[in-house]
Parts: sequence; C-alpha cells; structure tokens
Amino acid sequence: MNALGPLSCGFVPYLNGGVKLEASKRVLVGRPLRSSQLGETLLPKKLALPVFCSDALSSNAYATEEILLALGLGGLAMLTLTPWVALAVAVLLVVVVASYRQTCHAYPRGGGAYTVSRENLGRDASLIAASALLVDYVLTVAVSVAAGVANIVSALPSLSPYAVQISIGMVAVLTVMNLRGVKESGTVFAIPTYGFIFLVFTMILWGVARIAAGHVPVAESAGFGVSPATQATGALALLLALRAFSQGCTALTGVEAISNGVPNFRRPKSRNAATTLAVMGAIAVAMFGGITALAVVTRVHVADTPWHLTGTPAGYQAKTVIAQVGAAVFGGASPLFFLLTAFTAGILILAANTAFNGFPILASILGQDGFLPHQFGRRGDRLVFSNGIILLALLAGGLIWAFHASTTRLIQLYIIGVFVSFTLSQAGMVRHWTRLLATCDPAARRHLHRARAVNALGACFTGLVLMVVLVTKFTHGAWIVVIAMPLVFLLMKGVRRHYDTVADELRPGPQGVTLPSSVHAVVLVSKLHTPTLRALAFARATRPSTLTAVTVQSADTEALEREWTERGIPVPLTVLDSPYREITGPVLDYVSHLRRRSPRDVVSVFIPEYVVGHWWEQLLHNQSALRLKTRLRFRPGVMVTSVPWQLGSAAGLARRPDEQAAIEQHTEQKAAVERHSAAGV
Repeated sequence: MNALGPLSCGFVPYLNGGVKLEASKRVLVGRPLRSSQLGETLLPKKLALPVFCSDALSSNAYATEEILLALGLGGLAMLTLTPWVALAVAVLLVVVVASYRQTCHAYPRGGGAYTVSRENLGRDASLIAASALLVDYVLTVAVSVAAGVANIVSALPSLSPYAVQISIGMVAVLTVMNLRGVKESGTVFAIPTYGFIFLVFTMILWGVARIAAGHVPVAESAGFGVSPATQATGALALLLALRAFSQGCTALTGVEAISNGVPNFRRPKSRNAATTLAVMGAIAVAMFGGITALAVVTRVHVADTPWHLTGTPAGYQAKTVIAQVGAAVFGGASPLFFLLTAFTAGILILAANTAFNGFPILASILGQDGFLPHQFGRRGDRLVFSNGIILLALLAGGLIWAFHASTTRLIQLYIIGVFVSFTLSQAGMVRHWTRLLATCDPAARRHLHRARAVNALGACFTGLVLMVVLVTKFTHGAWIVVIAMPLVFLLMKGVRRHYDTVADELRPGPQGVTLPSSVHAVVLVSKLHTPTLRALAFARATRPSTLTAVTVQSADTEALEREWTERGIPVPLTVLDSPYREITGPVLDYVSHLRRRSPRDVVSVFIPEYVVGHWWEQLLHNQSALRLKTRLRFRPGVMVTSVPWQLGSAAGLARRPDEQAAIEQHTEQKAAVERHSAAGV
C-alpha cells in the first residue's frame, strides 16, 4: 500500500508558507484587536462624515455631468432645462435625507432598508431591499473608482490606456485600508473629503465673486456645438428630461449608508448619526447647486460620444464637467485647479469607502439571519467584517474589468438598487410609525404623525423616481441590474433554505443519540514506521471493541507481515486484496463490511499522517490519505481520525509564543495518551 500521507492535519498555520503569510498580513492589516477593544473603534462625527458620506458628497463631481449628458442628446436647446432638473434632484435629496434621519432614530442597531423592511414589511420585502443594496454597493465601488480615475485621466491624458489597471489597483488599496479597521480608514479618508469640500466651496465663491465683478468665467467647451442625437420634441423631449433627472439622481447615492452604520457611531449613536446625516445633506445640496449653476453660467458642453461635440479641434481630449468649471474659474494652469482635480479624484476613489462600510455590515446582518453564509457575520482580526470587504473588492474589480472602467457605461447600471431600497425603507417606516401610533400616549402623537408624514412623502417621491429610472435606463444597461437583483434574492433564499434544512436534521430527538453497541477501530498501514506505531498506540488508548490494522496488497506486503511478526505487535494485521492495484476501493469495501454487522456499530478509522514544512515537499508525496478521508466522510457510521507526525522541516519552524504554548500542550496530551497505551507498541 502506498503512503497514506502527507496532509496538514490542522497544522497549516505552523508551516513555513503560513508563517510568511501571517507576517505579510500583519504588515498590511496590522495586529489583531481584542473583542473588548470594539468600543475604541467607534467614530466621532468628524470622522463619520468622511467614512459614511464620501459617496454622497463625491457624487456631486459627476451628477451635474450626467444631467448635461442626457440633455445634450437633444441639442443645445435642451440644456436650458438644466437648472430645473437640478432643482428637482435637490428637492428629492432633501426629502430623502429627512426620511433617513427618522430611520437613524428608530433603528439604532443599523441595517437600514433591510432591517426596516424585515420588521415592518416581511421577509420577502427585506430580501428585495437587501439584494438591491448589495448590488448597489458593488456598483458604488466600481462607479466611484472609475469616475475618480476619469478625473486623473482628465489632468493626465497619457494615463488613459491604463485606466483599468489603475482602477483595480485603487480597489486593492481601499481593500487593505478597510481591512485595517474603520477608525484607521476614517482618519486617512478625512483629508481628501474635507479637502474636496473646501476646494469646491472655494470654487463656487470664487466663481460668484468673478461673476459679480463682471468677469464671467467661460468653459473651454463653451464654443463647441452639441449635435443632437435625436429631434427632441413633445413626448421625446419629456423623456429626455426624465432621463436627465434619473441620471442626476446619482447625487443621492450613499445617503442610506449612515442609517446602515449607526452602530459604528459613538454614543448617543442615533443622535450623532442623524446629525451627521443632516450636515451631509446640507453640504451636498449646496455643492450640487453651486456646481450646476457654474456649469450653466460658464456654458459647459459635454456629450456621451466625441462626434456629438461639433467644432472641436483635432485630438481634443474631453474633460469632466467639474474639471472644466474649475479650469474656467481658477485658470487651467492654476495650482488651485490641479488641487481641485487631485482632491476630486481622491474623494471619488475614496467614496467607494461608503460601500466598503455598508456592504460588510449588511452582509454580516444577513449572515447572522442565515441568508448569507455565517462567515460574513464574524469579525476579523481588526474587528471589521473581513469576508464582506474581500467579497466586495472582488466583485467590484470584476465589474471594472468587464466594463473597461467606463463611468458612462457603469452609471447606467446605477441608481435602480438605490431607489428600490429607498422606497422599501420609507414604506417600512410609515408602517413602523403607524404601529407605534396605536400604542403611544397622546403627548407623543404629534411627533409620530410628523415623522410618518415625512416618510410617506419620501416613499411617494422615491417610488415615482424608481419608475422613471426603470423606464429611462432599462434599455441602456439597467436590465443587467433587473436580472441581478432577483438572482441575489433567490441565492439568499436558497442559503436560508439550506440552513433551515440542516438545523432540522441536526435537531436532537427526545431520546438523544443512542450509544453505539460496538466501536470497531481500523488503523490504516502502509509501512511499519514511527507514524504507524503512534497511530496504533493512539487507537489502543481509545479502548475500542475491536482493533484491526489494515493494509492493501502490494509488493511490500510480505516484508511488512514479516516485520509485524518479528516486532510482536499485539494488533492483528489484515491484508486486503487489490487485483487492480487500487487502494481506496478495497478499504471502503472493508469498512462497509464492518458497518453491515449491526446498524448500531461504529467504525473508527485512524489514518497516520506526517506533516511537512514546505509547500514543495507536498509535491513529493502522494495524496492517498486525502482521497480516503474524503470518501470515508460520506459513509454513515464511520469516524475518521488523523494522527499527525511532524517531520523535522515542520517541527523546527519558528512559532509565536501563544502558538508554541498551544503546540506544547497538544504534545503533552498526546504523550499522556501514549503512556496509557500498552507496552510493546
């Protein structure tokens, strides 16, 4: 019989590669934090703003551009609708912010739309909200990073061919920063967020001052024409205006992130979260209005394809709207322009951090509720939900690669998930306040009526916008999201169904578990070496009803039987015939034969294995034991026990003090078992 090892047997962390990987992990992520240090990671409002609001604030860098792109399809005449479309978006933003402030107070445990829908609208509604949010968080990372890189390319056109690689690299950097912890990432993200806010308001005030002084700034694209893609009249003009409104609603992305992350705020959590949300809303409305007004005054012209801009010189490289406005106000060679471009790119890329905070928290709640694998509900070394962070990074990186880091293409997939969750959340809050009204005292009724009215208005507005977004964006790529959301919904239902089935199967009956009538121990033998003797000793120490050593017929069988007899081992050796030189089949047949004696009998199979210290040593040994263990685990009434033997390359590796203590304790326990085993083995 060929060697039945090697396998790692739970000793992988102590192998050479594992030690190096652990050291690299500590450099990138940092030292583990104790569970008792969770309170130290909570955020004050000044750090919560950049952590949770960077997405909502940064969307001002492209929301105006999306409005102009949509209206530009109808030619220059349609651009006159820009202020009115922007006003509608701003009003909607105010309503949604006011609505989510109510959610922060009502649900301090976080979870946002999922939690609200689960408790007020039922399981299916909550899973629809969760699927919408999960899809939208992935798109948030992809769109934010792609938009940030687009601003970098606007300032440095030579980097254009490497946009995809730069974008994926940025996602990797964000992943590492978030794995280090929410508070640490918040400190890093505060600089670009506050820098962006300062420079945008400086640009707005500077632009207003120039206009008041009679020096109206002019964008570089002001002299270009916009070739209409269609004749926008009547119903078609209305459709273009609605499409511009739906694309401008990207300014609302990220608003729900604070309601999802209320548990990460310092106490009083709800009040601090609601205050931060109000501050974010005021800043976002002011920036969006200012940028849009300056874009109209400076006559910025943009188009979704180069040939829709007429009168452009050969080789003209189109810039983003905020870059054109900044160049018009500050001057294209001004240090402030380059600072604005740098901070815009920085906050757009870091805006993905909103999703890196929201996605893992939501996934952890879903994991605890059994709708996603339970691993998503566990915190990592740095007290963050590491599995959710890594999954989000992989999905967003795949989207960026698939869509070639194109903001224009990715933006069409955006928004639908946002407004599905908005609508369900606000509808759930209406139900929440209605339920409380039936039980509250008269003094609190006025407040509850006001809160319900705010959420009802929010539900109506967001529901209407959702229908507009579906109609105007469906054929432009949004159909992908319409398919993806039901798939995620069905996936979560399937995960929960599996967990429920497993729980039913594992639930003990009234009589408990019947003791086995007999335990038949089988030790698999290839050669009579030290690992085999240890496995025999350990098997004898368990005092089974019967004990048999088993080997499969091979060229070395006669020598093994002779040495077995000479050493006088008090365990019978059974040789299994194998006419086709197979190992797994004869062993499985023998174990099945033992099991058929009585349904209450248990067969315990002991497999001696040795552990190597380097990955390349694994390649020098066959994997018979791995195949056997895999097959044996599917046999009812069969227990598989690995008996490891560390070779010098594994036993001599450096270990941390806590790891060394654990190994020494394990070694002492094994030595105690061996002392109780019979002499001669």
